[in-house]
Amino acid sequence: MSGENHVLAQKVLEQLGGPANIAAYTHCMTRLRVTPIDDNAVNKQAIKKIDGVLGLVEEETLQVILGPGKVNKVAEEFGKLLEPAGDFNIEELAAQKKSTLKTKNSTPFKMFLRKIASIFIPLIPALVASGLITGVTKAVVQGGWLSAESQLAMILTVIGSGLFTYLGILVGINAAKEFGGSPALGGVAGILIINPSVAGITLFGEELMPGRGGLIGVLFAAIFIAIVEKRLRRIVPQSLDIIITPTIALLITGIVTYLVFMPIGGLISDGITKGLLSILDMGGVVAGFVLGATFLPLVVTGLHQGLTPVHLELINSIGDDPLLPILAMGGAGQVGAAFAIYMKTNKARLKRAIGGALPSGLLGIGEPLIFGVTLPLGRPFLTACLGAGIGGAFQAYFKVATIAVGVSGLPLSFLVHAQQILYYLAGLIIAYTAGFIFTFLFGYKDEMASEFE
Repeated sequence: MSGENHVLAQKVLEQLGGPANIAAYTHCMTRLRVTPIDDNAVNKQAIKKIDGVLGLVEEETLQVILGPGKVNKVAEEFGKLLEPAGDFNIEELAAQKKSTLKTKNSTPFKMFLRKIASIFIPLIPALVASGLITGVTKAVVQGGWLSAESQLAMILTVIGSGLFTYLGILVGINAAKEFGGSPALGGVAGILIINPSVAGITLFGEELMPGRGGLIGVLFAAIFIAIVEKRLRRIVPQSLDIIITPTIALLITGIVTYLVFMPIGGLISDGITKGLLSILDMGGVVAGFVLGATFLPLVVTGLHQGLTPVHLELINSIGDDPLLPILAMGGAGQVGAAFAIYMKTNKARLKRAIGGALPSGLLGIGEPLIFGVTLPLGRPFLTACLGAGIGGAFQAYFKVATIAVGVSGLPLSFLVHAQQILYYLAGLIIAYTAGFIFTFLFGYKDEMASEFE
């Protein structure tokens, strides 16, 4: 298997222009993210046709979609191939490339949303693990298979819930790092919000509440402390920097947090949660259809990661998240569409692409199917969205909600309320079926798949 991954990494590297054309690389759950020095030396069409490559996305970096698990192994082999060419200044080239890309295809708003997404993307493995442990434990307890007072149940609850108790610290660390500040000061900014000791403080006749403002308040505080720290470093003598800069940055941020960020963050959090709940209450199945059908375009732009704080804020404010099951139908519609294409196509390469991406899609990671199959084909992407809308309407009608954040698809069934698991699974099957029917009837013809020859 390692030989197969090595060959795949080698083929990708060749079409990227060889080791000398790579300024930097990294990977996420499904994608090898590469910063080439010269875009003209990259053969993008050839990369898409490599067996094992599920798709290609062009954003700030060139993102080769390989799928979960696979990407880790290929990235390791990719790094080994670059080692002999490690005598160039990677940092300088990466910085130049990043600067060029920023001016070429990014707006300030888009860049800001990507920064917010970058704060939460590294937390996804921890969110998934903690969410699944919490969800499975609650389901087992509610199903009567385990007593809530048992030592095992209490241990599992502690393991699963710890992240959500101290999530503000991790968000603060990542936010400060993303905005150019010290990670440790970002973590302290998060502590300012969640510290239970603030409960004894009264300002202007109002008693402070631990956690008020939620992750919105944490983001404000962490970004602010990063900005203050950077400004202070410009004027504080280098010999005194280690003492004066963090002290003044924390003092100013603490005062501003309790006077401004906690109240404003609380108002914004309340507005988000009440607004979404009002939309779902008033819009019902129509709102569910629209939200479910429009989620996949958000995934294409990468902006769906920006919704993570919204999901977490819903759980923090009302105890569960009715939005996530609706949006999860996006991936389900995609799976149904992929099955329909698999049954209709005679193209062996397209069948292989679908076969490689479907397991990920069933497990809630839809990007390989989106970028490797439905989006390149065009119309199946739209029929998948329609199927997702049908599933979203069903979830909205039965008010299905999750108790934690995690990946969608089949694993999300462990995170919905125990009494709603069957409703969620029924909605999933409906989205699969609708995506299949829409695509099979009028979403796909083999003439669309010329690039899969």
